[in-house]
Amino acid sequence: MSRILVVEDESAIAELIAINMRHAGYEVTVAANSEQAQAAVDGVLPDLVVLDWMLPGQSGLALAKGWRAQARTRELPIIMLTARAEEGDKISGLDAGADDYLTKPFSTSELLARIRAVLRRKAPEALDTLVEIGGLQLDPATRRVSREEREVKVGPTEFRLLHFFMTHPERVHSRSQLLDRVWGDHVFIEERTVDVHIKRLREALDVVGCAGMIETVRGAGYRMTRQQQQQQQPRQPHRLAQADTAE
Repeated sequence: MSRILVVEDESAIAELIAINMRHAGYEVTVAANSEQAQAAVDGVLPDLVVLDWMLPGQSGLALAKGWRAQARTRELPIIMLTARAEEGDKISGLDAGADDYLTKPFSTSELLARIRAVLRRKAPEALDTLVEIGGLQLDPATRRVSREEREVKVGPTEFRLLHFFMTHPERVHSRSQLLDRVWGDHVFIEERTVDVHIKRLREALDVVGCAGMIETVRGAGYRMTRQQQQQQQPRQPHRLAQADTAE
């Protein structure tokens, strides 16, 4: 289930888009202005943004430029949605970083088709590109995982799981979502199977000190983070010296 952020200040249009996207199987968040949009992106990175150009305060064009300038959001797919139909406006939108440009009025069928097309174009890039988070590197081409030139031995399932985590960092994924995205929605296995492979993955990453990057989010699922939580060493109980007793 891809996460779509809809940034649109006209509530009727935003609701129409959201209803159709949810019906198509997408998880949708709606933001009415640039502040809400930035907060949504800061909280959970979406898979794609449908971005209105004319927004209260900061424009959608400025938002797109800002996202393209940051490492975390540089590859964020953006479809610009606007009433500005002049060729110069389209060029400005695309130059600002939009992957596609759709003018109002529009059909929801065309918008959904463009969303599918942009997501398809972005997906192959993630399949072959070397990924690095917190010094941990995963190379899909050679199927190697390493940190500071130390190789990490992982099984095929753990490799796919790690690749998914590393290409979707800082997001919480439920067990059912991981089953769908890593194992495939046609595979019928119990959700607790995910826990077994998470445990194996952590054990493999522990060799290079990266086990803490895979976090358990109580009641929600798992997340991969760049910042490992510092694990406190258990305090050793004080041993009281026992005096020798004289007979």
